Amino acid sequence: MELKQNRVRIIDGLRGFSLVGILMANMLIFQYGIWGSQEMDLYALPDYEMTAYKLVKIIVEGSFMPIFTFMFGFGMIKMQQSLAAKGLRQKRYLARRFLMLIGLGFLHSYFLWEGDILGFYGMMGFFLLLFMNRKPKTLLIWGIVLLCLISLMGLVPDDPASNTDPARMEAYVVKTMTVYGTGTYGEIVHHRSSEDPLGLPEDMMFALLLMTPLMSAPMFLFGMYAAKRRWFEKPEEERTSYLRNMLIFLPAGLLLKALHVYLPGTWWSGVGEISGGPILAIGYLFAFAWFFSRSAESKWLPRFQAVGKLSLTNYLLQTVICTTIFYGYGLGWFGKIGVLAGCGLAIGIYVAQLFLSPMYLKRFRYGPVERLLRMWTNFSISGQTKQRPEKPISA
Repeated sequence: MELKQNRVRIIDGLRGFSLVGILMANMLIFQYGIWGSQEMDLYALPDYEMTAYKLVKIIVEGSFMPIFTFMFGFGMIKMQQSLAAKGLRQKRYLARRFLMLIGLGFLHSYFLWEGDILGFYGMMGFFLLLFMNRKPKTLLIWGIVLLCLISLMGLVPDDPASNTDPARMEAYVVKTMTVYGTGTYGEIVHHRSSEDPLGLPEDMMFALLLMTPLMSAPMFLFGMYAAKRRWFEKPEEERTSYLRNMLIFLPAGLLLKALHVYLPGTWWSGVGEISGGPILAIGYLFAFAWFFSRSAESKWLPRFQAVGKLSLTNYLLQTVICTTIFYGYGLGWFGKIGVLAGCGLAIGIYVAQLFLSPMYLKRFRYGPVERLLRMWTNFSISGQTKQRPEKPISA
């Protein structure tokens, strides 16, 4: 029982740990907009801010969301196994869960913020049903092959976004500075839902939509593989392998991402941008598991675990807090405080969640959003699944 509890703590802790990096990466979007965060020259930041920006791009951006992605695939298999043990129809329950995520994602992206991921995760869930009953080796091979293929896309000199009109993009970013920083709630929603900074032809947009699932599929599949291989079940016994993998994946991921940031335009930098994020994420996974597998008595692991148990609620709460701080209908700090201060703010918000989440869970078993998701998934007011009654044996 103690080993099982420690396994659950590590898994929930990893999910909670991913949220600190997700918030730090999203802080660029909260402060500068989803496109403005890629056009930082328009904000005329000083050198030390640009250095901080580059460090965030290397250490954080694109490497914590894959941890959450990994845990989504991991959790999907664990949920399938739990439903199967109760004699329930797994795909039916999972499909309801994915539909709810799509609905939450739509509401989140339309009414609050343009950087939503929940809707995408819900759609990816239906795609992952194709792999749910595959053998672990099959999942691993598919994940590696897809990661290699999408990494090779980095060798292509021009990506679709480079075909956009620079003047159009600059005009959009400049307008976003004004609308998001001083606009009303209605003006911001209108700008977010009606303006098109890319102006790409329909065939190119369609190609991008087809490519997006393939770009993120490897980490989903690796998470499914890890669940089937029962990773993290015996953390005390697997510490050596955690350390070995951490020492391989962490420096490899950092090097690949640094190539893209400090040597842009070279043929290998594109490969580094695409493959470096997932590789560094795997390094972070093993680093976290190694650090917290040393002892079950850690005072911080239960805090990460609590944030992970409330991951949906905490993720959405981060949006509410940050849009209120940066948008015109709140404090109007959009584009004003800088990258360094934004990182400090992100850490401050996350630390508050580290302390408040355990306090919440002392009174309630689930977060409000998690409870709604469970109620819809299980078609139950209590949110609990019920074991399928066995058919009586006829005489």
